[in-house]
Amino acid sequence: MTSPYTAEDLSVSRETFERLEVLSELLVKWNRRINLVSNQTIPHLWERHIADSAQILSQVALTENTHWVDIGSGGGFPGLVIAAAAPDWSEDLKVTLVESDIRKCSFLRSALREMDVSGQVICERIESAPQQNADVLSARALSDLTKLLEFSELHLKSGGTAIFPKGVNWKKEVTAAEESWSFRYEAITSKTQEGAVILKIGDINRV
Repeated sequence: MTSPYTAEDLSVSRETFERLEVLSELLVKWNRRINLVSNQTIPHLWERHIADSAQILSQVALTENTHWVDIGSGGGFPGLVIAAAAPDWSEDLKVTLVESDIRKCSFLRSALREMDVSGQVICERIESAPQQNADVLSARALSDLTKLLEFSELHLKSGGTAIFPKGVNWKKEVTAAEESWSFRYEAITSKTQEGAVILKIGDINRV
């Protein structure tokens, strides 16, 4: 599928952009057999999924030996986009994708292989997976913020950062989550959806 974007538009290298092109073609092919993303979004795959995920890349300052864990990876957003861009950041960036659906795990592994990037796929429920001690934890279109903070308690290391893209109702989710959790957050305006944000969260504790 031809991209309406350039590497410069997405603020990625030419090599990463080429890997994202591989991802887009692979996802379109696999989506005919298994439901990775909504068929209605396929004509707008680059805008709705790839660019939406790529904007997360600039929001995290990575250090040596960073472990980035994407939970509920599904069709690979943002996890596979993170993995595609990992070689630009650091040779030692570790990317782990957690997904319970066996067919989707097969897609994730195939995409990592076809893009020729490193990454681990854990095919288990988030609640059952070994604790990941992640430096960065991400999830997109997985659950409400209250539930995501529960997952963060399981898999995010102390002092780590959670990155959760959220839609126009994000303020309601924050208010609801604050009934059970104490956390620091920054709401970064989305570049791809009006009213949406990227929630950058830290210092997560139960109330």
